[in-house]
Amino acid sequence: MRAIDVMTRDVVAAPPEVTVQDIARVMINHRISGIPIIDQDRRLVGIVTEGDLLRRVEIGTERRRSRWSEWFSPNSQLAADYIEAHARRVADIMTREVTSVDESATLSAQGRNVTCCAK
Repeated sequence: MRAIDVMTRDVVAAPPEVTVQDIARVMINHRISGIPIIDQDRRLVGIVTEGDLLRRVEIGTERRRSRWSEWFSPNSQLAADYIEAHARRVADIMTREVTSVDESATLSAQGRNVTCCAK
C-alpha cells in the first residue's frame, strides 16, 4: 500500500498568521484532527493537531503547576508552556519539524507518523 492510497486529496491548510481560535474552529467545522501550515509560497512550514490545542487558556485546559514544582522546572520550559497556552497565532503553537513523504512512498516503509500532502 502506498501513501496515495490513503491520503486526503482535499487538504485544508492555513497560513501561520491565522489565530489559534480560528484554526480550532476550522478543525471542528471540517471534522479534522490536523491542519498543515503553509507559507505564501505554499511550502509546508508546520502542522497543528488536536494535541497542540489541548493546553489552552481560552478553554480552561491550561496546565496548572504548584509553586513547589516551579522550583524544579527549568525557566525555559515554564516560558514555553506559558507561550503555548496563551499564544494567539498558529505560528506560536505549530509543530515545525514535519516529516513528509512523496505520494508514491509505501506505508510499510514508514516507521513513524508522517504527513503527505498532494501537490
